Amino acid sequence: MGSVEPTINKQQPAAHMQSASSAQGVITRVSGPLVVADDMKDARMYDVVRVGEEKLIGEIIEIRGNAASIQVYEETSGLGPGDPVYATGAPLSVELGPGLLESIYDGIQRPLDVLSLKSGDMLKRGVEAPGLDPERLWDFSPVVETGAMVGQGDVIGIVEETEVVAHRIMLPPGLTGRIIDIRSGAFHITDTIARLQMEDGTVREIAMLQRWPVRMGRPYRSKHPPQEPLITGQRVIDTFFPIVKGGTAAIPGPFGSGKTVTQHQLAKWADADIVVYVGCGERGNEMTDVLMEFPHLSDPRTGKPLMKRTVLIANTSNMPVAAREASVYTGITIAEYYRDMGYNVALMADSTSRWAEALREMSSRLEEMPGEEGYPAYLSSRLAGFYERAGSVTCLGGADIKGSISVIGAVSPPGGDLSDPVVQATLRVVKVFWGLDAQLAYRRHFPAINWLLSYSLYVDVIRQSLPADQKDLVILRNEAMQILQQEAELQEIVRLVGVDALSVDERLILETARSLREDFLYQEAFNAVDTYVSLAKQHLMLRNILRFHNLAGRALADGVPLDKITALPVRESIARMRYNPEDRIKRLSEIGAEIEASLKKLIDEATALAEGL
Repeated sequence: MGSVEPTINKQQPAAHMQSASSAQGVITRVSGPLVVADDMKDARMYDVVRVGEEKLIGEIIEIRGNAASIQVYEETSGLGPGDPVYATGAPLSVELGPGLLESIYDGIQRPLDVLSLKSGDMLKRGVEAPGLDPERLWDFSPVVETGAMVGQGDVIGIVEETEVVAHRIMLPPGLTGRIIDIRSGAFHITDTIARLQMEDGTVREIAMLQRWPVRMGRPYRSKHPPQEPLITGQRVIDTFFPIVKGGTAAIPGPFGSGKTVTQHQLAKWADADIVVYVGCGERGNEMTDVLMEFPHLSDPRTGKPLMKRTVLIANTSNMPVAAREASVYTGITIAEYYRDMGYNVALMADSTSRWAEALREMSSRLEEMPGEEGYPAYLSSRLAGFYERAGSVTCLGGADIKGSISVIGAVSPPGGDLSDPVVQATLRVVKVFWGLDAQLAYRRHFPAINWLLSYSLYVDVIRQSLPADQKDLVILRNEAMQILQQEAELQEIVRLVGVDALSVDERLILETARSLREDFLYQEAFNAVDTYVSLAKQHLMLRNILRFHNLAGRALADGVPLDKITALPVRESIARMRYNPEDRIKRLSEIGAEIEASLKKLIDEATALAEGL
């Protein structure tokens, strides 16, 4: 990676907190969240400015001569021509350091609990709050000694940020040198914890706090193909359409099909060290459910509250539209910071359609040439730039430190139309497509992921990483997919002429497909046992269903009537497999033995009857 110039001066406030003593420009036009200011000759793209006497937070998104177009992240009512614009001289940045976990931010990293104390439940304009508490003390334990040579990204100390996450204090990108002094004890995030002598002889003071521009990806040593599966505990995902650590996935679907609930499940149960959940333009009641539920959820990995390893970014649909555009970048930058420590991070963006709508609104106010359905021509490149910040990387801190970011974005196309430009642009860059189906949702089949529409390009990658006793999972998955596809074809015949027109083998396919749908693909999010299923249990469940199918086919060939097969008591055991607790997984192997014994008995009886005749 090339050298970078991050914003790391520990005395400099975050970009959205900065102010200037004198006005740089004057407002000439106001159009909703878009403000045009003149006399901005020293302005730079994506610099943060403060607009009006209330010093509302804004960001420069276009420059024409001395005029700058600014998207304002707060309500612009009351602004008018002649009002001042104040420069900060810095891009929109986030504060990175201990205290991110368990926090709930708005789209530009203002903590909502602090804003609530300052302005009440209805946020007032121009309210400022630092992203990280500057008054809180953190116990810093160095892991390097005085005189050690360190480079960018190297870990110099540890802070126990929460009970489950050790926060690794890293040397900021762009710095290399020798530690001439390092301290231990309790410090504020802005206090000097070490002094670094650079190669040119200058001395830099190092604090626990870093700052990074949200639109610039954080550097890394190298990027490599992801290999390790991201286990989510959701059967239709892990077995049929898996994702890997460092992978990308899209969840498109119409209103009411379960996008948000699916992402909640992934946030709760995904095998990730850190979870970043970005509610981008979603309804306030849905974000309220997240904010109320997550602090009380128990983490299945640690037994501690899930918030101990979670960062929430809430930007609801009634907040200023421009802030939606910033929220996903704020989230991915925080995710990159934890990735650089060597953690596996899962980022949920709900939903990128609302983000694209914000782009469309700002583009139309800028009077840019519209693309398909009014979206800007650069929609595809913006989406690609966001998803490309996912991946599995070797971190700056050393060849043995690897981290990943898995990005899962919900898409809300109008009417569930998958030809929507946002869906199509997303599908060009992601490798997993979980297509939600309104008809499945209406039938109360959840997760409502349509197995005939969805796909994953990571299936072969998963095959190589499976443990020895689960190596046949992909073979079983392909066999199950074939049965489900055959069912879809047979249903056309059933609708035309009825089920009596089918052969017994075809009716067995319908029975097995129904078992796959109801006993495997259907999963109860609010059932304590069924909400999360290990890959080992998924493997045994699918193997039992297909074992019954294959042995039943053999029994039919030996003359056993289909109604006798479907009336076997073991079918009830198959239907109740999902309620079998993880600590009693041996019961599923016993069910497999029961299947073989039951069908073997029917086959033996049919054989004896045939020989007697």
